[in-house]
Amino acid sequence: MRNLKIPAERHPEKAHRSDNKQPKKPSWIRVKAPTSKEYLKTKNLIRENGLVTVCEEAGCPNVGECWSQGHATMMIMGDICTRGCTFCNIATGRPEGLDVFEPVKVADTVQKLGLSHVVITSVDRDDLEDGGAQHFAKTIKAIRNKCPNTTIEILTPDFLKCDETVLEIVVNASPDVFNHNLETVPGLYPEVRPGARYFHSLRLLQRVKEIAPTMFTKSGIMVGLGEDRQAVLQVMDDMRAADIDFLTIGQYLQPTPKHHKVDRFVNPDEFLSYEKAALGKGFLMVSATPLTRSSYHAGEDFKKLQQARNKLFSVEL
Repeated sequence: MRNLKIPAERHPEKAHRSDNKQPKKPSWIRVKAPTSKEYLKTKNLIRENGLVTVCEEAGCPNVGECWSQGHATMMIMGDICTRGCTFCNIATGRPEGLDVFEPVKVADTVQKLGLSHVVITSVDRDDLEDGGAQHFAKTIKAIRNKCPNTTIEILTPDFLKCDETVLEIVVNASPDVFNHNLETVPGLYPEVRPGARYFHSLRLLQRVKEIAPTMFTKSGIMVGLGEDRQAVLQVMDDMRAADIDFLTIGQYLQPTPKHHKVDRFVNPDEFLSYEKAALGKGFLMVSATPLTRSSYHAGEDFKKLQQARNKLFSVEL
């Protein structure tokens, strides 16, 4: 039985890698350990329902703030991923079978937390014929039935090894936001995201708009992996060509010495310049800060996204 708390067992594919020294974090990237009663309440509720969150599995630095507000990003289809991205802290290996009751458990938890907006993500499930598309759809439906006023944002895998029609299963379940992260610039894919394909992920997001033109699409990248500014700006142009509405950019943080090294800590002023550049390229929304993550302030950002679209339409009219 694997002990996923032990790094070598959590990431067997990285055990042979030499250690990458982790640089000292600057003041703007440090956060306090979570201790609030609200944080513990959220944690206990997640445990009671036997659910997994990406907040814990990926070691998100914002877990204290988000859980203290009752916000948690549910990670469905288990806690073991079939991919071995060099930046990611989620365990790698052969996953167990799907929990058929998980969609209902997620919906119950959303109701108990009283969420007005929820983010659902998952591990990659290359072992499943549909990559987990049906499970996503069932989870969305369960939340709709239990919490009809809750808006739903999904953060999906790339469905790379599936028939392209599986995307329709997820989109036709009508999430309010469809998010799939590009994660990094294309030149770094071979070493950072070796199991994925940049243009496949980009095309996936473009196809969402073709299937459901009014659905909000969202994607994000990390910086500090070794990219340069021009490559980041090119990714922005690629995203806009795919009609992506919302861009997130955050600082990469190295989970363990075996993971991809931090090339540098990007200064907050540089994040601000990325935000200005992205807005100038036509994104409806941009979140670019050192601590930005895909689901950070997702509920508030969804309202801003709606307002931005309404404002755009009123100007066009």
